[in-house]
Amino acid sequence: PSVMELDLAHLKKQGIQAIILDLDNTIVEWGVTHVSPELIAWVAKLKKDGFKLCILSNGMPSRVQLVARKLGIPAVPRAIKPRRGAFLKALSLLGTSCDKTAVIGDQLFTDIFGGNRCALYTILTPPLSNREFLYTRMVRIIEKMVLNYMRRTGVL
Repeated sequence: PSVMELDLAHLKKQGIQAIILDLDNTIVEWGVTHVSPELIAWVAKLKKDGFKLCILSNGMPSRVQLVARKLGIPAVPRAIKPRRGAFLKALSLLGTSCDKTAVIGDQLFTDIFGGNRCALYTILTPPLSNREFLYTRMVRIIEKMVLNYMRRTGVL
């Protein structure tokens, strides 16, 4: 499901109090700073429902912080995902523990692998767009093979 279609009640039942959001192709298209009214409303609903939010992105600080300001949430740019340090920094900003925090992203080898390294509840969403950084497009080929294997073997 897209990030805005997630079952928030299910997250609450799992004890999730905070959500770390990837930026590119998870909440906005790659390279874009425009924030849709739907995204603003979704973030407002999450906040109203008591979720703490933080953006975690490998993107440049100027763009990441601009989107974060528009949404009224903190951000950790230049995260170098899947390294643990940035995930731990996001947890510190949120004031939550690993067992009470989810990470939502569109990339298996950065968002999901990094979140799993920190024992976070991870949610893989499909990318919003096919428009991506060249390196990401190459990694997607391997990611697709891994996901297909995981589906065939019953891991997913």
